[in-house]
Amino acid sequence: MATATYTVNCSIVFPDLPLLARPAAAREAGFEAVEFWWPFAEPTPPDADVDAFIRAIHDAGVQLSGLNFAAGDMPAGDRGILSDPALVTAFRDNVDVAVGIAKTLDTRAFNALYGNRIEGTTAAVQDDTAADNLAYAAQAARRIGATVLIEPVSAAPRYPIRTVADAARAIDRVRDRGGHDNLRILADLYHLYVNGDDVPGALAAHADRIGHVQIADAPGRGEPGTGKIPLGDYLGALLDRGYGGYIGLEYRPTRPGPFDWLPPAERGRGGLNIESLATPAGLRNQ
Repeated sequence: MATATYTVNCSIVFPDLPLLARPAAAREAGFEAVEFWWPFAEPTPPDADVDAFIRAIHDAGVQLSGLNFAAGDMPAGDRGILSDPALVTAFRDNVDVAVGIAKTLDTRAFNALYGNRIEGTTAAVQDDTAADNLAYAAQAARRIGATVLIEPVSAAPRYPIRTVADAARAIDRVRDRGGHDNLRILADLYHLYVNGDDVPGALAAHADRIGHVQIADAPGRGEPGTGKIPLGDYLGALLDRGYGGYIGLEYRPTRPGPFDWLPPAERGRGGLNIESLATPAGLRNQ
């Protein structure tokens, strides 16, 4: 069985802290890695804002394991801009900024949210735009040895990538056009479960194409142990098939201690323990 390491999604886990204080909070909690959605208000932020973000990661002493490309106005319902024909320049400019950040911080994974379907634009046009933009992102990421991830998402009715198979088809479209082989699937087990995907079957069929994993429980998108998803079974199957990357903790905390379910000894590099996911320590008697 392979080993994996937890990384904390600082865009969602610490809602009460200023964004740039969150990497240090994750380190104080015992984690060595963090990930972020796009942490700026615009696709191409001012240099001073980029420098402040990089400094916060450095000062906290954590690894930035992954970074989303700009996804538009997420609170308003946007879920990516890469398939919007009107935003090709904005997306590609954002890729260049993101790759620059990643090069400085030794980050090796980018999440490229696909984008919602747009009224008045055909699916074929959007898919062509997405394939071209993903090829651009893959080529840029390759320069620093990084991977571009495609994620199925739930609770977004106009978002077309809902299953592992959907993500695989989007990746195949890019590979068939340009031969890019550094695109992988982001398997968020919460989204897949909520969307009704055959999670065990999908993970078995595409284990070799999964580049990153994220977890939360359902219903509610809370900590492991607060819902019904057999996260330990799913992750155990992935580790058995050789997955040894990061496991992103991307959930909305329901308790004052967002990591009470996870023993401190398991929070650092290589600390993932399937038994803790099967019976989360901090939630066992609650």
